[in-house]
Amino acid sequence: MTQAAAIDPYAEIERLRAELESLRARAEAAEAAADHDVLTPALNRRGFVAAVKSAMAYCQRHETPAVLLYLDLDGFKGVNDRLGHAAGDAALVHVAALLKANLRESDAVGRLGGDEFGLLMLNAGLDEGREKARRLAEALETEPFEYEGQATGLGGSFGVRAYTGQADPEIWLAEADAAMWVRKKGR
Repeated sequence: MTQAAAIDPYAEIERLRAELESLRARAEAAEAAADHDVLTPALNRRGFVAAVKSAMAYCQRHETPAVLLYLDLDGFKGVNDRLGHAAGDAALVHVAALLKANLRESDAVGRLGGDEFGLLMLNAGLDEGREKARRLAEALETEPFEYEGQATGLGGSFGVRAYTGQADPEIWLAEADAAMWVRKKGR
């Protein structure tokens, strides 16, 4: 009897199924990692833009309102300069967790780069977005970031822009970013 004839075909099929399932799970994990920020519990820019694009299609199809908030941290450079880059990383994790804790499960938070974050709220209009931005700015100031026993306040400037049929997620993000800069310069 040859070696090939001694192999149980049913056992071999089960082994191949298990191997296929393992590969499928690894591929899904790699795909999820590609859309999430490596540092914070937020989407990365790629993942956030994909979420915005999907939301735009949903809003257009179902005539649902949505609002985009763009956050630029105020004083973040001081955290890095005063406490070091490890503290800056910890501050970004703190901010992302605070943002996620203060949004609905259906909303999205993304770290867009450096100390900038995007927040996407479905079924919310401009007034709700402005109110959320006000409450989040207040939370940033009243829930101080602490690193190795040193508390430091973090502030933020928010730009708020409602979905009005923008054709491209990058255009909508740029509009929210511009609104944030107007607010930041006005402070």
